[in-house]
Amino acid sequence: MVVLPKLLRRLSVTAKISLCLTLCIIFSGLVGGIYVSHYQVHAMDPIEELEKEKNELSKLLQLSADATTPLEKEVQSLDSRIKKALSGITAAKKQAEDVATSIQERELRLATQYQIFTQRVATRYKRTAFESPFLIFLNNTDASLLTRDLTYRQSVEEQDNRIIRQFGNEIRDLEAQKKTLEETQVKLASLQKELDAQADFFRKEIQGAKAYQSQLSSQIAALSAKQQEILNARSGGFTASIGNSELADDYNASIKGFREAAPSGSFAVFSFGAHTHRKGMSQYGARGRAQSGQDYKQILKAYYGKEPVSKDTGGSIQVAGHGSMDFESKYLYGIAEMPASWNSEALKAQAVAARTYAYRYKEQGREICTTEACQVFNKSKSDNPPESWKKAVEDTKGMVLEDVVTFYASTHGGYATPIGWDTTDGSGGGDFVDKSYDKIGGSPWLYKAWYTKGYSASSDKCGQSNPWLTGEDLADIINAARYRDDRVTPLTTSCWGGNPYTREELRAKSDGPSRVTSVRVVQGNGSTNQVVFQTDKGEITLSGTEFKTAFNIRASGYRAIPQSGFAFFNIEHKP
Repeated sequence: MVVLPKLLRRLSVTAKISLCLTLCIIFSGLVGGIYVSHYQVHAMDPIEELEKEKNELSKLLQLSADATTPLEKEVQSLDSRIKKALSGITAAKKQAEDVATSIQERELRLATQYQIFTQRVATRYKRTAFESPFLIFLNNTDASLLTRDLTYRQSVEEQDNRIIRQFGNEIRDLEAQKKTLEETQVKLASLQKELDAQADFFRKEIQGAKAYQSQLSSQIAALSAKQQEILNARSGGFTASIGNSELADDYNASIKGFREAAPSGSFAVFSFGAHTHRKGMSQYGARGRAQSGQDYKQILKAYYGKEPVSKDTGGSIQVAGHGSMDFESKYLYGIAEMPASWNSEALKAQAVAARTYAYRYKEQGREICTTEACQVFNKSKSDNPPESWKKAVEDTKGMVLEDVVTFYASTHGGYATPIGWDTTDGSGGGDFVDKSYDKIGGSPWLYKAWYTKGYSASSDKCGQSNPWLTGEDLADIINAARYRDDRVTPLTTSCWGGNPYTREELRAKSDGPSRVTSVRVVQGNGSTNQVVFQTDKGEITLSGTEFKTAFNIRASGYRAIPQSGFAFFNIEHKP
């Protein structure tokens, strides 16, 4: 990389420009291909995409595939670019050969002329030796003839002198050109050698970059179906349905339980919100707003940005497994998502949101599913709806929101899209949990450490009695973020199966820490930006997304950060 610039300084301006342009094209292509491999990104349409950014691994896989494509094109075109550069050297060599041929021809011509000239010089010398000017004067009795003879002799002498000077100059010129030619040939040979070396260097760099991309792609592709299953189960694969009764919080999963019952030195990962996509209306938030004095129109505008309008919603809708039924008096009666005891304004807001969501299916003649993939429909409630819910449906009959897909979930965790902070003053900060409408509405999932398979505290726990972690547990999660292959799965094979690395094996693979002593979480605008760990190997920083992904793949049992498409959590430490 150092010799080439020295050689370039010895070339002509034209040669420099030609060669540098060729090399710059090659190098810029290489750098461009490698650069794109690190920074190229992708966008997704958020409209009606319930599985937006389903998991971080699929993003990485797509990124690797997209980045490898231009790099492979650069590899394919490298030989032609090098040939183009070498053609310039070939042309220069041909020019040098032409100059050499010209020099040889001139040398032959000069040699012939030189022989003739030497004969003239010898004859002139002899004549000069035997003919003195005095004899010439005596031999010429005619003054005019004498003058012509002397003039002729002087002219011949001057011509000979010119020929001598010409021969001398031409000889010097030939010698200089021969020297320049020799130097040029040496430079060209050296330059070709350097270019060959550069070409080899570029090929090796491309091969290395391509190998890196291939390795990255292989590592991502190696993530097993088991890992994907774990991520789907833990990262918001479903959305909570509140049902007709409020679920009590799990003491061990609460911050109170952690502070009172967890052993000293423990850690716990608390999520802001539950299994939620965080779009549209928070049902507990709607309850909190209603308890704070807002009516259903204000609630809807807060979450969807619009107030409802009246539409003709008469007629029927096709419901999966149940056929056609009346839209208002049968189908909507069966969407009793909120407990009947809740504030009537919250129930009305829910009724309008449910009606709006299903109205699209009705108008388009499509069948609507009965699960959380659409809206949960309960046939028994449809036949015998709670009186408060029935009244909420009837009081808002025909009311829908135009041009809005009315997503909703039980709890957003204090932040929702697109409204931002779902708090009493619309701001975040350290006290946003206390100001959140989720808390005012009494959500048991606003700030919770998840370790059960379902929402209920009595659901399967995979042998885990609590969500608490040791410093060694947390170090193992860090190592899962630093090293990944298909054996990085939970150690609790009784509920997840697989053949996971032991902690010691994973630590050796990642060259990571064995213990975390403290942690600091850096929060952003509705997301966790960074997690900074103090470990036995010094300070280690992970992004919120990196930690969430590693946690949801490696943490034992059903411990999880149950959020879809974002990471918003905190890590508590009990000294």
